[in-house]
Amino acid sequence: MILTTLPTIPVQGQSIRTTNAAEFEPSTAKIGTLWQQFSTELATKLTESSNVYGLYTNYASDHNGAFDVVACASPLNPKVTPALESFEIPAGHYLKFSASGTMPDAVIRLWGEVWDYFNNVDCPHQRSYMTDVEHYLSENDVAIYIAVTT
Repeated sequence: MILTTLPTIPVQGQSIRTTNAAEFEPSTAKIGTLWQQFSTELATKLTESSNVYGLYTNYASDHNGAFDVVACASPLNPKVTPALESFEIPAGHYLKFSASGTMPDAVIRLWGEVWDYFNNVDCPHQRSYMTDVEHYLSENDVAIYIAVTT
């Protein structure tokens, strides 16, 4: 992982509110359905230059509280459905974690690495719980950016 700075990135997409506890229970999990909806409704609106993101924001507290997840992209085709919400990935300091492999397994495995890193008693960084971002670089490559305090 590396410490990096992201610029502000405007995105459009669809969101849900959930918790980590809800996501570990198949009957209450929402993130998978959100991404299925994104694939069905927004995949045709992607351009060759589109970047696909999973935005985690509006944390109620920490990893135990509720948060919003946004399946989003930037830029989208100008003929975008008006029902999409607009968001911004805020500029700031982030730790970047990367993985390759079959999705969604690679991103799930990478989140495990993120949690292990921040659960280490000797961790030199502190999560801000402001915004975290999954950036889907290709069909088999993903980067997760975790906002940290500096």
